[in-house]
Amino acid sequence: MKALVSIVMGSISDLPVMEKAADFLNELEVPFEMCTLSAHRTPAAVAEFALQAKGRGIQVIIAGAGMAAALPGVIAANTTLPVVGVPINSGPLMGVDALYSMVQMPPGVPVAAMAVNGGQNAALMAAQILALSDAKLAGKLDEYKKKSASKVSQANEVLANVKYDCRVI
Repeated sequence: MKALVSIVMGSISDLPVMEKAADFLNELEVPFEMCTLSAHRTPAAVAEFALQAKGRGIQVIIAGAGMAAALPGVIAANTTLPVVGVPINSGPLMGVDALYSMVQMPPGVPVAAMAVNGGQNAALMAAQILALSDAKLAGKLDEYKKKSASKVSQANEVLANVKYDCRVI
């Protein structure tokens, strides 16, 4: 099956965060591809990737990067596909620098930025975009939301049975 989502990361060291996106897309049976590209070390390859993505059938790009985090913005500058950015906690500023790089894009070059290390939410956002034209995937997302709500209800049932003594000292 042809990939619908492309997961791109600036470095192989970003894999622990970005594989959460891959795992979630696998769970939903959304076909994807993964690669490493660097906006600073391989800028021509990044531009070529972004320019060709739509023609290869990609519908959403998830791009993770740390520190200067130029990768999502450079991709967004070269395509009209939705780009979901994942700031990676990889430097002394603990990912805040990467987050700012993604949310402070200039007008006309949007990047939908997730939380620092938010790989799973990036995949969820990509799936929600795809589900706008895929009823089967929309149903899977409905089930996912129901399971999430069920986990909260179960947690409250457990907490309702917790007994404790309150002692003032």
